[in-house]
Amino acid sequence: MPEIQEINVVDQPTITSAVPAKGYAAMAVAENLQPFSFSRRAPRPHDVLVDILYCGVCHSDLHFVRNDWGMSIYPMVPGHEIVGRVSAIGDHVKKFKTGDLVGIGCMVDSCRECENCKEGIEQYCLNMPTFTYSMPERHGDGITYGGYSNKITCDENYVLKVSDKLPLEKVAPLLCAGITTYSPLRHWKVEAGHKVGVIGLGGLGHMAIKFAAAFGAEVTVFSTSASKESDARKLGAHKFVITTDPEQVKIANYFDFMLDTVSAPHDYNLFLGMLKTDGAMACVGLPPAPAQIPIFTLAFQRRSLSASAIGGIRETQEMLDYCADHNITSDVEVINIKDINKAYERMEKSDVKYRFVIDMASI
Repeated sequence: MPEIQEINVVDQPTITSAVPAKGYAAMAVAENLQPFSFSRRAPRPHDVLVDILYCGVCHSDLHFVRNDWGMSIYPMVPGHEIVGRVSAIGDHVKKFKTGDLVGIGCMVDSCRECENCKEGIEQYCLNMPTFTYSMPERHGDGITYGGYSNKITCDENYVLKVSDKLPLEKVAPLLCAGITTYSPLRHWKVEAGHKVGVIGLGGLGHMAIKFAAAFGAEVTVFSTSASKESDARKLGAHKFVITTDPEQVKIANYFDFMLDTVSAPHDYNLFLGMLKTDGAMACVGLPPAPAQIPIFTLAFQRRSLSASAIGGIRETQEMLDYCADHNITSDVEVINIKDINKAYERMEKSDVKYRFVIDMASI
């Protein structure tokens, strides 16, 4: 009988115990973030373990740290604009392999059984999606921790494929700022020939301009800062309106669609009268104060006011692919994680063009 030679089969890395991780966390409401050591779960059969390379800094992170929406859980590791590389996978993972570039956005799970989940709009899960941080895990593993960290474990069905065509640090904010503006523009079918107003020029606003212009619309930017006009035009805007100038805001029945990206309290009625008959305005900023809207403003031209969250996994992948094909990225300032608290202070003052991104090598 011929000698049987031993064959060494190299499998994908499998991890069976909790994975040590480190990040920055808020330990209590409104506290500065500080270094924090914790554990990620070992990959289950359909999980991937990701080494985080970059994480964007969203204004929602600041809201959560301060518990502005009354749903924060501490200690909290913020961050939901995550780009990284797969370092290990579960035994049954089909969509990814080690070494793949991937993204993780605002949600890491949902019920998968309600009609919205089955329709591919998991962001509107009727049983509540599981957010990337500050939320109980669906399977009893404690609280979700976000992307201000060096590693994350996530079910493969909530992970996105990221192209290597674009700079990864500029891709990270697409996982929230990108999809949050792409989704309503697509839902309301913005296209060539439409007149679109973008209210606010910040992390969300600058992406809204890029997408609306790429779709062929005429884009008008509304801002309180005259100094932002040059940037608005460079980003693709055709017109610029200073909202503090009474003459400039004398616009009526003009826009097909308006996207309100402002997260601070402001007057929605200033803009609703600018919509055409059957025009729509969607809000993607989340001010803590309730909106005050006279129904008459809507009724007499059959205007619509609504709000929009992120996108589902399918639409987010569509957006990432569109960006790769059309060379669309976020404008970013890359920071060291030790500077995150200073970044929060600057973000409050709108002192960033237009998204902070943490280089996780700095951790």
